[in-house]
Amino acid sequence: MADDTRITDLERLLAAEPASIAFAQLGEEYRRAGQLDAALRICRDGLSRYPSHHSARITLARVLLAKGLPEEARAELDIVAREAPDNVAVRTALAGWHRVADAANAADHDQRILNELEWWLGAIHADRALRSRPAPLPNHSATP
Repeated sequence: MADDTRITDLERLLAAEPASIAFAQLGEEYRRAGQLDAALRICRDGLSRYPSHHSARITLARVLLAKGLPEEARAELDIVAREAPDNVAVRTALAGWHRVADAANAADHDQRILNELEWWLGAIHADRALRSRPAPLPNHSATP
């Protein structure tokens, strides 16, 4: 595959020059290939040396979002938005973040409603079970 060749070439370049900014492209290639853990590791390592590399930070945010970590992704995007408010890529990434967050919120809302309905159903079953029990017989024993 062309992606595998590109990844291999970037891995070799980074092995030869560990301080290279090629980490950003390698992280993006890993992300596109679905190798999220590798992308996460490469981006975080590279950003420790180049914290203002905005495209790497956006890639990291996309990886975090794909891994189901929307709050961590948002924190990364907020850094870029603060440092480069005119960055079109961060605006696009934030729009994607909002779509994912909105979908997650809707699913969470649906789950809360389902949980509440299940609770009420359990309460109804418990009430019916209590009502269907025969009434206890009165105790007519006289105590002297």
